[in-house]
Amino acid sequence: MSVFTTVTLDDLQAWLKHYPTVGAVQELKGIAAGITNTNYFVITEQARYVLTLFEHHGAAELPYFLNLMAHLATHGIACPAPVANSDGQFLGELNGKPAALVSCLRGKDIEHPSPDHCTQVGDFLAQLHLAGLSYPATMQDTRGPQWCAATAKKVMPHLDATGKKLLQNELEYQAKFRDIDIPRGVIHADLFRDNVLFDAGKLSGAIDFYYACNDALAYDLAITVNDWCVDGEGELDNTRLQAMMSAYQAVRPLTPQELQAWPVMLRAGALRFWLSRLHDLHFPIAGEMTHAKDPQHFRLVLEARIAA
Repeated sequence: MSVFTTVTLDDLQAWLKHYPTVGAVQELKGIAAGITNTNYFVITEQARYVLTLFEHHGAAELPYFLNLMAHLATHGIACPAPVANSDGQFLGELNGKPAALVSCLRGKDIEHPSPDHCTQVGDFLAQLHLAGLSYPATMQDTRGPQWCAATAKKVMPHLDATGKKLLQNELEYQAKFRDIDIPRGVIHADLFRDNVLFDAGKLSGAIDFYYACNDALAYDLAITVNDWCVDGEGELDNTRLQAMMSAYQAVRPLTPQELQAWPVMLRAGALRFWLSRLHDLHFPIAGEMTHAKDPQHFRLVLEARIAA
């Protein structure tokens, strides 16, 4: 679900008067994918853009994400580049919501990744982590331990007895590793298949940086592995896993401490997305479009990581 705030063509044309470099609008189209913000494709006489209206982030926190994308783009990372308005600002307001216009990348996402796709994603993520080390701003992970505990309390009544026990046990397990000392920096935190684009078989960029934050780099890799390198039962596919891990470590080798913590990171990543999907299922936000994702998949992923 991704259109919560309706924008008309007249609304957009009035707003774009503050963006004189983008040209006249030819088409405005809502984007059905995504679950947090309102997104539209904006096609002008000059280029394609993505308009995002932020439904949950306040204006004070959004410069972290927009400036991060600008920083990464200048460091050669293929990501949407924010467009500045006539006041030199990346952030504006449209229909009462904070709003931004960013470049639209070429390509499309893939549903069934090959080892080659995983190789490219592993290389990309490592390059992103290195580029992020020089980004001066910081942002706490808004879906960290406190969020997990609060969300678990909300969704617990909706689980069966086995699910409740699984969730409680994993929260207790993760609490033991809350202060683990491993390399940290900027992470994407949501580098799933639907957030990576490929054009003619080559990775053309990543999108949706609005969960980005400062956290453990290995945690970001684990989140990515849990989506790109699993089968329908949540089990790791070793060929794709090795492709991604080898490519990542060719750019940024994992430290001995990260390798030791790797099973914990895989479980933490699975827990975070099981909780978020449970929350979206049981506490949906009304929108013009709906695109809910099944939480059962990440329950299977978590169970598989625990068993391993």
